[in-house]
This record gives sequence, C-alpha cells and structure tokens, in this order.
Amino acid sequence: MSYTSLYYHIVFSTKQRRPWLAPELLPRVCQYMGGIARKLDCQVILADGSDDHVHLAAIVHPTVPLAELVKEVKSRSSGWIHRTFADLRAFLWQEGYAAFTVSSSVLPKVKAYILRQQEHHRQVRFQDELLALLKKHGIEYDERYIWG
Repeated sequence: MSYTSLYYHIVFSTKQRRPWLAPELLPRVCQYMGGIARKLDCQVILADGSDDHVHLAAIVHPTVPLAELVKEVKSRSSGWIHRTFADLRAFLWQEGYAAFTVSSSVLPKVKAYILRQQEHHRQVRFQDELLALLKKHGIEYDERYIWG
C-alpha cells in the first residue's frame, strides 16, 4: 500500500493576460475544472482567481503527472468555454503554468490566499504576484515569460 500527500498550488493565466474571466464566468470555469480533475482521479480543493488568471489548490493522484493534469484542465476547460459561450470563441490559456508543492499544514493559508484573489488584485498585478511566488519558492524564471 502506498500513501501520499500531493497538494499543489497551481497558477496559470489567460493568453496575453486578457481579462476574459468575468465575475459571472469564473466560478463556472472553476467548477468545470474540478470536474476535469475528478475524471483524472485528482481533486481541486479550491479554485478562484481574477479576470485574467486562476489559482487551484489541488490534490494530485500519484499516478498522474502534474503536467498532464494541468494540460487536461486547460485544454478541456478552454474547449468547454468555446462551446458554451459564443462570444468567447477566441479564448485561450497562456502557455505554461506555475505550480508549488504545499504541505498539509500550510494548505489552510494557501486556501485563504486563493479566496482573497479578487481583493488582492485590486492592489497587486498578476505579474507581480507571480514573481513574488516564484521568488518565495526559489524558482528561476525568464522575465520574458512573466511580462508577456
């Protein structure tokens, strides 16, 4: 028997950080992403964001590569958006993502952080937020991909 605790904080944005995720759309997209994850034996514990990006707190099944989970969530959710909302047929997610491992003891703080996204982004741009997260986790990055 194997036992795992594979919590992740995953962040990705819309193509060119366009503000496509209107307040009435974002909860539906987040819910749909949760369904995609469940089909892969993963679980989105919490998802939220702002008009140009999303944050997911997720449990990843040990047999599912993180990159596969993110690829499927982004691909299937954009397809659903195209089929469901005629005015969003041009919608795209940005290439790539950021993901950070999270211990169960820190998970409540990550969830609180995700829940405060609307308020948080009244004061902080997504790019600045992402830079802070990358630096906090000691991840090297290329600024060309941060600023688009």
